[in-house]
Amino acid sequence: MRLTKKKGDDDPSARERILTAAEELFAEFGFDATPTSKIAARATVPKGLVHYYFKRKSDLLAALVDRLPDEQVEPARVVVPGDVAASLRGLVAELDDRMRASYLLSHLLWREADTHTAVRDALQERFGKVVDQVRAVIMAASMGSLPVAAVDTASGLLALAVSYRHSVARHVGADDGTTNAAIAATIDREVEFIAGALTVPPAPAPLAR
Repeated sequence: MRLTKKKGDDDPSARERILTAAEELFAEFGFDATPTSKIAARATVPKGLVHYYFKRKSDLLAALVDRLPDEQVEPARVVVPGDVAASLRGLVAELDDRMRASYLLSHLLWREADTHTAVRDALQERFGKVVDQVRAVIMAASMGSLPVAAVDTASGLLALAVSYRHSVARHVGADDGTTNAAIAATIDREVEFIAGALTVPPAPAPLAR
């Protein structure tokens, strides 16, 4: 049945309340176990208004992806010329700051990505942007002196570590006593390892006999 547009339908606050309610309920009960009627009740809107803004329940997930913070970090903000490790630490700190306000949403979307193609594609696109940012920071910090293949490999590895950490961040300390400080120390070791592997001087060529 086609919903008739009524006065008040285009209420940005109602749409935001619906998304906030969906985020909370999906995180608490899961996407499949959350009916739109429950979302409407928590958002204090008529059920028809949920379908007015989001024709399918899966459209709510796509809209929640757009709620994730912008992850674009300009290299100039974090690059320390000649110091790859310090530059990467700066980038990771920037990405952490932007994700800290949406740990719950990030975890929810990573969980639902297994069964919802639109979410998986959107998160994959965001992951690609993180890889590109890591690559740009390494190249700027090293002033382009490193082999492209090595930089590409390092960028993918660090992006994977950062993305995984963000996907499980809301569970830090929940079961095993892990603290944010311990997680930060782990990623810092990974940064040091990657930077060290990139900047280690090449082995001298063997002497001819």
